[in-house]
Amino acid sequence: MKKRYGIAVAGLCLLLGAQGLKADGFGVPSKKWGIGFGNSKQFTGIRFNYRDHHVEKVNGINFTLWQPRDKEGGAEVNGLSLGLIPGGKTLRGVQLGVLGVMGMENVSGITVGLLGAGAGGDMTGINIGGLGCGAGGSMRGVNFGALGLGAGEDLWGINLGGLGCGAGENVKGINIGLLGLGAGSDLWGINIGGLGCGAGENVTGFTVALLGAGAGERMAGLQFSGIGLGAGEELWGLSLAGVAAGSPKVTGITIAGVAVGGVEVRGIAMAVGCVRIVDDKMQGSLTGVAVSSCNWIKGEQRGLSIGILNYATKLNGIQLGLINIAKNNPKGAKVLPFVNAHF
Repeated sequence: MKKRYGIAVAGLCLLLGAQGLKADGFGVPSKKWGIGFGNSKQFTGIRFNYRDHHVEKVNGINFTLWQPRDKEGGAEVNGLSLGLIPGGKTLRGVQLGVLGVMGMENVSGITVGLLGAGAGGDMTGINIGGLGCGAGGSMRGVNFGALGLGAGEDLWGINLGGLGCGAGENVKGINIGLLGLGAGSDLWGINIGGLGCGAGENVTGFTVALLGAGAGERMAGLQFSGIGLGAGEELWGLSLAGVAAGSPKVTGITIAGVAVGGVEVRGIAMAVGCVRIVDDKMQGSLTGVAVSSCNWIKGEQRGLSIGILNYATKLNGIQLGLINIAKNNPKGAKVLPFVNAHF
């Protein structure tokens, strides 16, 4: 009996809601507040409608089966939005969609779409999309997309994309993309990309990538990569790479399985294969310590190099190895075994 009664009530709600599309709907005890059915333009209370069209404002509980008909504009909904794909111009409060949630402009609060959740503008709060979650503007808060997570502008907070996570501008906070993580501008915080991680400008914080991590300008902090680390301008901090690490300017402790390279290297550079300084119009330099099989300093070495072969165009320090070459030494001391020095 109860089951039949529930089905009848649901059917009545849908029927009344569908009929209400042609008018402004109605409510009990008032057309603008209480319990409403149909396409009421403004309503406060509990409202049922099949699909909103040119609705202005709803405060309370808005139950709509399908996304709004409006291609532009739409309703401002404050409270609880429920349905298969509830939506509106601006959604504030709790939004729960069986298939998805759609905000034409801004969405704020707790938003859950079992398949997807999105906003044309900004999303703020706890935002969860079963497959994907995204915003044309910025996303701030706790953001999760089982497959992908993205924002056209900034992504701030705790950000997790099952496969990928990224933003057109900045990504800041705890940022995890199980396959890839990226930002068009800056990437800042705890940054983990299962395969790759990068930013068009700067990467700052604790960064981990299974294959490679890079920044168009500066990478700073603690960087770990299974294969390579690189930055267009500077690599700064503690950098560990399974194969190679490099940047025009390298500062800090840099360790790689095969090679470390740069134009200006300051600190400690270590590699199994080679530490290589490239002379860029006589600007190449090593200041600190280089340890590898071959330390090839095509420029000025200020400090200590330890390896099988050590080479420096201009030595101001000490070389320790089987073969030590200092081009600025006198003729008989340019190539020496075991130790070479110039001060």
